[in-house]
Amino acid sequence: MFERLSARLREAVERLRGRGRITEEDLEATLREIRRALLAADVHLEVARAFVEEVRQRALGQKVLESLTPAEIVLATVYEALKEALGGEPRLPVLKDRNLWFLVGLQGSGKTTTAAKLALYYKAKGRRPLLVAADTQRPAAREQLALLGAKVGVPVLEVGDGEAPESIRRRVEERARQEVRDLILVDTAGRLQVDEPLMEELARLKEALNPEEVLLVLDAMTGQEALAVAQAFDARVGVTGLILTKLDGDARGGAALSARRVTGRPIYFAGVSEKPEGLEPFYPDRLAGRILGMGDLASLAERVREAGLEAEAPKPAKEITLEDFLRQLQGLKRMGPLTEVLSLMPGAARVLPPGAGVDEKALRRLEAIVLSMTPEERKDPRVLNASRRRRIARGSGTTVQEVNRLVKAFEETKALMKSLERRKPRGLMGMFRR
Repeated sequence: MFERLSARLREAVERLRGRGRITEEDLEATLREIRRALLAADVHLEVARAFVEEVRQRALGQKVLESLTPAEIVLATVYEALKEALGGEPRLPVLKDRNLWFLVGLQGSGKTTTAAKLALYYKAKGRRPLLVAADTQRPAAREQLALLGAKVGVPVLEVGDGEAPESIRRRVEERARQEVRDLILVDTAGRLQVDEPLMEELARLKEALNPEEVLLVLDAMTGQEALAVAQAFDARVGVTGLILTKLDGDARGGAALSARRVTGRPIYFAGVSEKPEGLEPFYPDRLAGRILGMGDLASLAERVREAGLEAEAPKPAKEITLEDFLRQLQGLKRMGPLTEVLSLMPGAARVLPPGAGVDEKALRRLEAIVLSMTPEERKDPRVLNASRRRRIARGSGTTVQEVNRLVKAFEETKALMKSLERRKPRGLMGMFRR
């Protein structure tokens, strides 16, 4: 997501790089390109205009026309404006002793999946969630939530066809009291478009259940349509926060910038994959940095910690084995798709062209090759004769040539690491050694 917007914003700012003081015409030309980039990303016209005007005022306040580094100032200015447009400081719903939240949105926005993700997220934080399958309109919606609830280990209360809101409230309260549930997540009905019967149904259910939070689930790929959806739901049921889904897809980014700006409601969470664990708190500053190719070291560090990679002390090059290589490779897989990991690294956007990725299949083949080796072979690849290499190739579903390339690359990398270790300065005198 945001690849096209990122590329066009960086291109607009890069035109100023390497130049001395710029003129007002140069700044206006850059702002026009920024506005075009936002419109191409399906950002609402009024939102794009307001954003560009904010960048202009900030840039003039920073005296960019008098600066010797105009590109850096404009980049910093765009970053601050993006961060504010996306919400400024990160926010999450306030948890109380008793919490009942509504999930609303159009059919297909990902409400049901998001409800299960929220349940898993807060269950890991010590809460006792209860899922309520109140979507009686979409075929198999209740069955889907029941399956997802079983997958994440959270009970599900199913609403009956035509059940009155007062009956739903009584059953929810009784179930929550009996099982000591302190977070009730209600998956409500949706439609393919906003209509009066849908809003009337939600309004009656909201009046009966009195939720503390009404979370609008928006598909990040809907573009400007998300604006009308957000306004309609906010006007009728009072949206308190947003959840963006499918941020890992091919969305252009307009929904994230438009909905937050127009509704004034914070974006609480972002769906980053189809997996139950694929829900993350939304950090405006981190996303703004990623959009501008500045990386996201905080998210990268979190993924490293979650994968357990930072706990390992580095080994001397001579002691590194293919077993270590396998462990690191599996750790990288736990960090998520490598294309996403690369996007978190500062400057990666300038090196990788838009749409570029990592061949995940090739990495799986490397893992299969190492897994097909014996512990002795992983410890010392020098024992790999021709027959052993043929056996490894058969066991991993690869070729002998692929096995040879992996072993050769491993030995060359190890030799390079040894060379770097020898060149490493030792003590103060080593700093002056040539």
